[in-house]
Amino acid sequence: MHPRVLAALAANGGLITRHELHDLGIGPGQVRSLLRRRRGEAEPRLRVLRRGIFTATDIWNALDAYVGRPLLLARAAGLAAKRDWVLSHDSSCHLQELPMLRPKVPLVHLTRPGWTNAWTEYGVKHHLAPFDPTQVVVVDGVRALGLARTAVDVAREHGFRHGLVACDAAMRRGVGRADLWRALDVMRSWPGVKDARPAVQLADPGAESVLETLARELVVEAGIGQPETQFPVRTTRGVAWCDLRVGNLMIEADGEVKYLDEAGGGLSVEPRQTWFDEKVRERAVTDRGLVVVRVVNDDIWTRRRRAEAIDRIRRAHAEAVQRFGPEISPDLAREAEELRRQYGDRRSA
Repeated sequence: MHPRVLAALAANGGLITRHELHDLGIGPGQVRSLLRRRRGEAEPRLRVLRRGIFTATDIWNALDAYVGRPLLLARAAGLAAKRDWVLSHDSSCHLQELPMLRPKVPLVHLTRPGWTNAWTEYGVKHHLAPFDPTQVVVVDGVRALGLARTAVDVAREHGFRHGLVACDAAMRRGVGRADLWRALDVMRSWPGVKDARPAVQLADPGAESVLETLARELVVEAGIGQPETQFPVRTTRGVAWCDLRVGNLMIEADGEVKYLDEAGGGLSVEPRQTWFDEKVRERAVTDRGLVVVRVVNDDIWTRRRRAEAIDRIRRAHAEAVQRFGPEISPDLAREAEELRRQYGDRRSA
């Protein structure tokens, strides 16, 4: 492909318009040639994203299917849309790197001011809804609704669990709960608002990953009490920050990535040592008069595993109550506050 086209693609985040191609001296016939597969080539060199908007096939193939490609499609739709449209919902999450659960049907989402309405065509969901100009942000030259509005929109669009993940992530990025309530205030009779309200109410910036958010939801469902996030425990091996605490029960959310080596896409330099260190760390926590139970990703999504995990959490909580009482010891509570003052409160946004 012509180096000037490659340079334009690089400068525009992987997008190029038909007019830009013509300005670079690539005529209509050459554009049609780039969109056709040549002999000996597996794919054409350009790919159509929207009418008159293209990307290089190599760029498209290098992107992941969950964030990279949806974001490029969203940016292309935003480029093709009129000036008053902004990215919103899932597309705004992708643009602003806000973690979210994968939707059942991936769509590009655009919003512009108007009476509350929505329709979908050609993979794009168009939303008519009022928003304040102060809610609009610009990221890499693309206009989108801000984090607070995006999080509550995701909750309305996809339900409570998706919304809780988005609201936790927004608060972790510095959005206050008051900001979420303000974004929600105008939506009193909008579709899905009943799912958004509890997501805002239960959101917690102490959830440091999607799995920690989902583990907290599981603990709430178990009915053993409202979990506290990021509880520090001083042990013989240093300070252990436990993901969740209810009474004298510590709940740890374990993602597989923690135990995979870096070559396999994980976070561990030496998986076997990581596993052993985690076991020693758990023993050090239990030596302080606490019970530890672990939740993994499969406990969240499989109905049978979810029921088993809830039962395991309830039994562990009953054991903690029987052995150490229903409330955390005053010494551990006092130490936790001292450690938060010393190292910072990881529950804060």
